[in-house]
Amino acid sequence: MSFPVAGTLMVEPTESESRYEIDRFCDAMIAIREEIAQVENGTWTKDDNPLVMAPHTMADLAEDHWERAYSRELGAFPSQASREAKYWPAVNRVDNVFGDRNLICSCPPMDAYRDAV
Repeated sequence: MSFPVAGTLMVEPTESESRYEIDRFCDAMIAIREEIAQVENGTWTKDDNPLVMAPHTMADLAEDHWERAYSRELGAFPSQASREAKYWPAVNRVDNVFGDRNLICSCPPMDAYRDAV
């Protein structure tokens, strides 16, 4: 996937992807569009919906109080494919834009490389 033009998404499947995986991807895109429609029609707010709150960690789903506009089941299993082979993320969303704009280099100084030779 890439974003060659602002506001667009380009998906270029290759022969290495099975028909099952391509269908699974299409099902996910359709489900995402349906979730967007739920926000558009006011069922969910812009700040409290599965798209904004994803990914849901096991800790999120095991909380005593589920105070979200959508069901815990939808948060855990947004698709049939996730019911069959669930990947449990260890962390919630990472702000990649913040990381891109606030680069932190944890590399040793250049002198350390020079002295290692």
